Amino acid sequence: MRPITLIRGARHWRTGERMDLGLREGRIVEQPGLREAGSVIDADGLLLAPGLVDLHTHLREPGGSVQETIATGTHAAAAGGFTSVCCMPNTNPVLDQAVQIEWVRERAAAVGHCRVHPIGALTVGQQGAQLAPALALRRAGAVALSDDGHPVASAAIMRRALEYARHAGLPVVAHEEDPTLAAGGQMHEGPTATRLGLRGMPDAAESVMVRRDVELAALTGGRVHLAHLSCAASLAALRDAKARGLAGTGETCPHYWTLTDAAVGEYETNAKMNPPLRSETDRAAVIAAIADGTLDCLATDHAPHTADDKRAPFDQAPFGIVGLETALALTLTFLVKPGHIPLTRALELWTDEPRRVFGLRPVRLEPGDPADLVLLDPEAEWTVEPARFQSKGRNTPFAGWKLTGRALATVCGGRLTHVDPRVRVVRARDAAPPAP
Repeated sequence: MRPITLIRGARHWRTGERMDLGLREGRIVEQPGLREAGSVIDADGLLLAPGLVDLHTHLREPGGSVQETIATGTHAAAAGGFTSVCCMPNTNPVLDQAVQIEWVRERAAAVGHCRVHPIGALTVGQQGAQLAPALALRRAGAVALSDDGHPVASAAIMRRALEYARHAGLPVVAHEEDPTLAAGGQMHEGPTATRLGLRGMPDAAESVMVRRDVELAALTGGRVHLAHLSCAASLAALRDAKARGLAGTGETCPHYWTLTDAAVGEYETNAKMNPPLRSETDRAAVIAAIADGTLDCLATDHAPHTADDKRAPFDQAPFGIVGLETALALTLTFLVKPGHIPLTRALELWTDEPRRVFGLRPVRLEPGDPADLVLLDPEAEWTVEPARFQSKGRNTPFAGWKLTGRALATVCGGRLTHVDPRVRVVRARDAAPPAP
């Protein structure tokens, strides 16, 4: 039997109580003493929490390894405190067959730094016409179905997809965008788009699809998860649906509570994403929806691109930004510090809640639980330096921002996948005796 790894002197993320935790063969074990340990992680004063979970990550592999790989994307995840990511199917080829889901899982097991849960395509080729084989995708390991950035325009197809997904026991992750309203849009429809001469995407392009899909979920009994909600009208629609008892969960991303369309400035492509950055009213509505529980969890929509791609003229540059390595700090800096939500709730939105939404195994820091953990310093101050990212992507609008809060060590399946130099890891025989 392998020796125990002892995490010593951490503070429980809920209670703040000092605790020691033992890890062996990928699981948490009964509290050990120093004599039973093979190695010791000195976590004095750091918060110990379940590892973060991202329900919305683009790992680009297969087919897009110039932008990101499973190895680099999961390395970035571990650096951000994540022990699980759910990867989107918009790869080349699209993840619409069981063999492709199996390949991603096998590749992640070989080179990954965190758990990777593939999301299968909702329709073949993400074309919105023929349903993908949901049961086969689930058996291969898919945790959800989505056409991601290719919204299902046909209400009839979406109805059948929700029915089929319900039979397979999977949620449908919906990119809420009416393609006829958003067609050709480059950013939010508003004064900044007008000034820059760019075609805009109105709020209604998102909100009308939210209302459609929660109604279809009610009709079919299927589970719809609304991805990266960005505007007040969509959040009102989700709030109304929940008040009526309709099925539906929702997420948002850090850029929607930190930035507005003004960040586009003079054609800044690192502020180009889909859904687009919205107005100040929308930003405030996102924060309110996080605080009142309308939104179930948070996600990154980590979307790496090459520097050359992002240097293209604004109307030719791709949508998307990276987010795995800044998500926790943006949450603590702009949601917790101003008092919008307490620290425990912020961590729930990245840990317990995404696990609940996708039916992943919970981590309660109890014996027998998976050893998927993060040690974090909620007061650590640091500056965003994209050149130091573990991700291949450097496309972030947060370069140079001073943030508070950082993951200093990440453990996935009992394996230390990220450690900051400030965290001391030693052999047990070299560890100082515990304080009396």
